Parts: sequence; C-alpha cells; structure tokens
Amino acid sequence: MEKESVWLGRFRGPVRLAMLVFTALTFLIFAWLVLNRFLSADAIGMHEMIRPAGRPIVTAMLCSIGGAILFASLYLSDFHGVIEREPHGIFDFLSLITSRMAMIMVALIVIVMFYEVVSRYVFSRPTLWANELSLWIAAFVFLFAGQYAMQQRSHIRIYVIYDLMPRWMQKTADVVSLLLLLAFTLALVWGGYSDAETRLLRMETFGTAWDPPIPGIVKPAILIIIVLVALQAVSNLIADWNKLPEHHGLEEVDEAEIENIRRTLGD
Repeated sequence: MEKESVWLGRFRGPVRLAMLVFTALTFLIFAWLVLNRFLSADAIGMHEMIRPAGRPIVTAMLCSIGGAILFASLYLSDFHGVIEREPHGIFDFLSLITSRMAMIMVALIVIVMFYEVVSRYVFSRPTLWANELSLWIAAFVFLFAGQYAMQQRSHIRIYVIYDLMPRWMQKTADVVSLLLLLAFTLALVWGGYSDAETRLLRMETFGTAWDPPIPGIVKPAILIIIVLVALQAVSNLIADWNKLPEHHGLEEVDEAEIENIRRTLGD
C-alpha cells in the first residue's frame, strides 16, 4: 500500500513520472556519450562536461541530470520518515526537498569514488576529476544537511539547564538563540556578499587540471543556505511557540547532578 502523501497530493504521480523520464533521458545521453568515445575523434569527456558552451549534448546532459535530481528529491520528500518531525510550512518542505538532494548526492559521491578506485587500481588510469567532483558534491551535502538538521531540531544543544526552565523561560532562551543566529547570518552575508558576487560573476575556478568552478558556485551557495537556515530557525520558533515543555532524555543524566543544579538554581 502506498504511503500517504506528505505535501504533493495528486501531483505525486506526475512528479514521479517526470523523475523517471529525466532519469531515463540521463542514462540515454550517457550511453550515447560513452558510445561516441569509441566512434568519434571529437569525444566529450569530463573536461567538456563543465564547459557546455557550444556543446548542445552537454547542455542536455546537465539539464537531464539536474531534472532527475530535482524531481527525485521532490518525490522522495513526499514520504515521511518514522523518526522525522512533521513538516509545517513552506520552509519545512523546502528543507525536506534539500535533504533528499543530499541523500542522492551522497550516493553520487559513492559512485564517483568507486569509479576512481576501479580506474586507478584495476586499469591503472586514475582520473583528474574524481576527487574534485566529490569535494564539489560534498560541499552541497554539508550545506543541505545543515538546513535539514535545523528543520529537525537536530543541531547539538545542551538541554541540562534548558529542561529545568519553565516554559516562558524556555521561550526566552529560544528567542535569544534565534537573535544570535540572525546576527551571525547578517554578519556573514554582510561580510561575504561582495566576495561571493565577484567569484560568481567571474565563475572562479579551482586552479587544477580539471579546473571546475567550485569557488564560484560554492561561495554564493554558502550565503544562500545560511539565509535559508536562519529562515528555518524563525519558522521553527513560530511552530514551537505554543508547544508544551519538552524534556530531552533526562533519564540518561546523572540524577545527583540534576539535583545539585536544582539546588543551585534554588539558592
């Protein structure tokens, strides 16, 4: 029996179809590119894959990969994990989508590194691009995972004192934490926007043999994601404002230590 839709509703079917179409198109173009390496002297390799200008087949390949990842992420975000928090609002759904992108990207990293290991140690033909492509993808995995962790309230927090507070004081602590996060976000965007814009406009490259534009893409992405993380934090505060006090595993904490803290606060 198919699981209940989280947010796509009747659009789940069309999204699934689009995912399958783009995935099939990606494999077809990939097969053609592989075959073309044996039939043509003007074969397209990984060096050309990040330089699509004047190469329609490369543009089509990149668009099909992007479409496959996008629609797969949309489709997978419509399923709710057992341990996941219920999504509420647009930023929660956006975080779910990017989390599924991160899942897919982890699989892509494994595929890339597997290819590199086989190429290097079986055929003695190491690549120039596998390590950098893995770093490139991993950067977005890290960023998307941070956004998802914020939506799931999974960032490291110390609850020993927080759990002892009355609800109004917990709300105050949450507001202070949010203000600090917003201040950090503002400082990061204020200080990094000019540099990120410069790198993006000139599409700064990595300075290696393959020379991918990692700095030109990742630096602006950092600012965009940190803004989304901050907006997610605001959404979390609004969603949690009227919730009852939560306690986070006090049974795992030394009861004597808790009693000492209570006594200290009471004094």
